[in-house]
Amino acid sequence: MTTGAKPVPGFAWPEALCAPVRSLPAHNRLWIAFSGGLDSTLLLHLAAYCFPGGPDLRAVHINHQLQANSAQSEQFCRQNCEALGIELQVRRVDVRAGNAEGSAGGIEEAARHARYAVFEEILQAGDLLLMAHHADDQAETVLFRMLRGTGVRGLAGMPRERALGAGRLVRPLLGFDRAQLSKWANEAGLSWVEDPSNVDERFDRNFLRHRILPELKERWPGLNARLRHTAAACAAQVALTDRLAEIQWRDCSPDGRHLCTERLSQLPLPEQKNLLRWWIRTSGFELPSIQDWGQVISDLIHAREDGEPELLGAGFAIRRFRGRLYLVPDWSEPETTNVELRPEQPLCWGNWRIRLLPVAGQKQTPPAIRVSTRQGGERFRPVPDGPGKRVKKWLQEQGIPPWERPRIPLVFSQDGEEETLIAIGDLWCSGQYSGGAPAAGWRLIVERDCD
Repeated sequence: MTTGAKPVPGFAWPEALCAPVRSLPAHNRLWIAFSGGLDSTLLLHLAAYCFPGGPDLRAVHINHQLQANSAQSEQFCRQNCEALGIELQVRRVDVRAGNAEGSAGGIEEAARHARYAVFEEILQAGDLLLMAHHADDQAETVLFRMLRGTGVRGLAGMPRERALGAGRLVRPLLGFDRAQLSKWANEAGLSWVEDPSNVDERFDRNFLRHRILPELKERWPGLNARLRHTAAACAAQVALTDRLAEIQWRDCSPDGRHLCTERLSQLPLPEQKNLLRWWIRTSGFELPSIQDWGQVISDLIHAREDGEPELLGAGFAIRRFRGRLYLVPDWSEPETTNVELRPEQPLCWGNWRIRLLPVAGQKQTPPAIRVSTRQGGERFRPVPDGPGKRVKKWLQEQGIPPWERPRIPLVFSQDGEEETLIAIGDLWCSGQYSGGAPAAGWRLIVERDCD
């Protein structure tokens, strides 16, 4: 533990430091990500100073259980929050349980994912989470990403503010150097806990922090400001490319859900790539690591008509069907092919939600209802008294992509020895179970995107 003098009673924090905290966006609750280190300890005391007695000020400490002093750090955080009258949530995560050491980013990246997963879990609508990243962290991030060969988006560094779960993350200290924060923390008489992993130069970031950045700063004074300007310029460029993608999406996606390959093909390759990457990101997925985007895009657009080109990513795929590109999530599959649908008990079926509800005044017990996927040979009558049709052929006529057809729930009613198909996903439902006054006395509701 690094200890300053006894905390100075009534210490007045500089207005320049208070300003970004006092000018936070409107919020319901304010959370401080509190590790116990110098930066987050200063931020905790600063927030308590700017919002004295605020009942909606809270802190969260993530104990990764990776360091020998993790218990000491947790206890330090508890004592600080108790002294300040701030409610503290402590969450312990088991990073090694997920074989983090074998992951692409190693133990550091696994710990980060675990930490942010907790943040997303606790944040509610209207909540802000403050993190104590500062100008040295930003410089380190930009340089680290440059060395990894990142693009403009990566060189934009850490944003001052962004969405996180149901709330928002804000970094109010990005404009201050660590030396400034250290000076103020000592003047305030604060103490904090040092993380022993921060001096281990086997980690790339620590190597940059302790060996490379000091040399660069000696050679080029004001390096933090220079890299901050670079990050700001890159962030502005990212905003422009995102805006371009939004405009082109409206032109290339007539239905707002799929991309028209003919219209996409009319764009230059850099704009095609930008639009596809924007689509993936705004759909909530990580960009896949692709060496030759040009070849992938060419395959998606120009593969033969009966081809099945595909762009695969973590949790999704982009596929083509009848001149359109579809972004298809990896939906969970039903556990079985036959499930009984009980009255007034919603059934989650893959990414579908199915309900059987009584019409007002209905007292009769409905017939047995089962849900299944297509097994082959199913037939139904799209129009009462009309000709029967095979479900397989009808789905093709409706333009349903081939990868969706095996997932669509088919709903059957059993009346004695006779079984009747009464619904095909949300595409068709028998008049016996739909409309304002369903003849069966029960209304069948089939909806997509079950949580």
